[in-house]
Amino acid sequence: MLTELGDCGFHFDPAWFAPHFEFRFPKVGNVNVDGMVLTLRNALEPWHVMGEEGAVGGTVRYVDSSLERIEVHVSGLNPSRHSVTVNGQSLPLQPTGVAGEWVASVRYKAWNPPSALHPTIGVHAPLTLDIVDTWMKRSLGGCQYHVAHPGGRNYDTFPVNAYEAESRRLARFFRMGHTPGRMTGVQPALSVPASREFPFTLDLR
Repeated sequence: MLTELGDCGFHFDPAWFAPHFEFRFPKVGNVNVDGMVLTLRNALEPWHVMGEEGAVGGTVRYVDSSLERIEVHVSGLNPSRHSVTVNGQSLPLQPTGVAGEWVASVRYKAWNPPSALHPTIGVHAPLTLDIVDTWMKRSLGGCQYHVAHPGGRNYDTFPVNAYEAESRRLARFFRMGHTPGRMTGVQPALSVPASREFPFTLDLR
């Protein structure tokens, strides 16, 4: 968008919007595996308004907040040999235009609210991400991302500042817990078929 505005004569320095980007798409964590860097960020996911339902004192319309999305960015990947999987599913990685950089998003069910569009689909959390060597058929390493605190802690207050919010996100990210053992059926990143409707997204539903 900034490039399009610049082409029309309205020039904005991208550095001005860096704080906005970090606020809206906060970094969850990153892991380095054999020179390959995998980074997770929170991404946008629309929540749909459900139909009217009867409740105590009147009629309500719930919002389906069960779905969330994360961005997976990986650099240093050999797309003809390596692949990135989420809970065993291969990511449809797409090039960013920078050599050696690939990106994709993951849509997943984070929790089971009482009213949702897909009540029969189970929760996908925690997400286990693996960088897979398809030649050796094993995971070289990876990470885990939990939607809630893995110890069951429930925060009673909002974070007082960005540092506390970041610490809460870091408490849900682990640079361990990748899939052990032999991994078969995983295709290299170049061979992973992408959805024609959403080529950048892996929908775990």
